[in-house]
Amino acid sequence: MKPAVDDVHGAIAQLQRLADLFQQRRLQLAQSAGLSEQQWRVLEEIATEHFMPSMFARDRESTAAAVSRIIRQLLDKKLISVSVSPNDGRQRHYVLTARGTKTLDALRTSRRDAIESVWMDLDAAALRNFTRFSAALVARLEAYATRQPD
Repeated sequence: MKPAVDDVHGAIAQLQRLADLFQQRRLQLAQSAGLSEQQWRVLEEIATEHFMPSMFARDRESTAAAVSRIIRQLLDKKLISVSVSPNDGRQRHYVLTARGTKTLDALRTSRRDAIESVWMDLDAAALRNFTRFSAALVARLEAYATRQPD
């Protein structure tokens, strides 16, 4: 049975509200650590030890200049350090400082606490259904977004 148009519009409105709340919460978490959301993203990526500014910029559909600016900000905050790669003098090696590690740990703890508070007492079956539905919706939206215009 096809859903009613009003039901579809209601679902879209709730999905938009959910996306907005996730964005707002991420911004709150970043600000609580004295960071912008973009700085947090770069800090997380540097923590993986495979950070390459040019690839990060491309993956995030950003510019190399914008990523360089964020790196300078993180250096100024003493959250990261940079050195010349021992394997290739043209490459830079980025690592978290002790302060950067402490900041990222605090962010992860705050995020884990929020997950515990908001998600962990939800009904497990309902959450699994939500996950399946969300995955199917994502797949449909991705397929629709990649279609060629008629």
